[in-house]
Amino acid sequence: MMLAPARRPALHAAPGRGAAAELMARLLRDRLTLAGAGILALLAALAVIVPLVSPVDPTATSLPDRLLPPAWVPRGTTAHLLGTDGLGRDILIRIVYGGRISLTVGFGAALIAAALGVPLGLCSGYFGGAADAVIMRLVDIQLGFPSILLYISALAVVKPGLFNMVAILGIAGWVIHARVIRAQVLAQRQMEYVEAARALGSSHLWILSRHVLPNVLAPVVVISTYSIAVFIITASSLSFLGLGLPPSTPDWGQMIATSMNYIRRAWWPSTFAGLALSLTVFGVSVLGDWLRDYLDPRLRVET
Repeated sequence: MMLAPARRPALHAAPGRGAAAELMARLLRDRLTLAGAGILALLAALAVIVPLVSPVDPTATSLPDRLLPPAWVPRGTTAHLLGTDGLGRDILIRIVYGGRISLTVGFGAALIAAALGVPLGLCSGYFGGAADAVIMRLVDIQLGFPSILLYISALAVVKPGLFNMVAILGIAGWVIHARVIRAQVLAQRQMEYVEAARALGSSHLWILSRHVLPNVLAPVVVISTYSIAVFIITASSLSFLGLGLPPSTPDWGQMIATSMNYIRRAWWPSTFAGLALSLTVFGVSVLGDWLRDYLDPRLRVET
């Protein structure tokens, strides 16, 4: 009598689905992180949809409509829900367009910083020797300069523009990635699986890409999330100082700077721009904290 072959357990049918379900379940249980993710999702959706459907130009001025208050304040109008600034420009539209710029700067600069810092950190930690000495001395030299002065000096000699700001912030931000990844690789290169790969004759590139890099990706994700928040704040600070972007660009930092002259008379331009900046940084920060706890098994708390 022949026995029927044993059926493979359903647990192994779709391994990725279980991980995705666990990730979503953990996110839904954390209300603070869920609120932060919702803020970022809402801002991203508005930044994509509003420019496609709204006929309002964020740079168009209308002096008869200058300094109109929000719609719920006396003299306010529903045509400008959050009011207008000193040149009659709609604040809500400018905040939405400013969100596009902030998200582009934050994510773009973080991507450039990771693309530069991760490979250099891998090489520094894995090979050591002269490569490690040169890369770490470059890191020390750059860290010896105050970051804001470095940004101001670089932006002062290039043409104002979004691409230049993203490039400068990303190039200057590689050092954090490099130092953290180097520390992780120094611990990983002594592990048994790396020694086994070397004994089997694997090349250095194969070991780094197939063995070491996957085991240090969690810190990369956490650092990149933290860097997004830092780059958003830095870009707004530079715009507040009048650097990096043309004066007509709808940017939160410029909105706060231009409204300082009449803040006693009209509180809404600077208040709503500052609130948008604070909520965005809050969303990125709490999401980064949650990713750190989720990706590090030592920090997980089962509920």
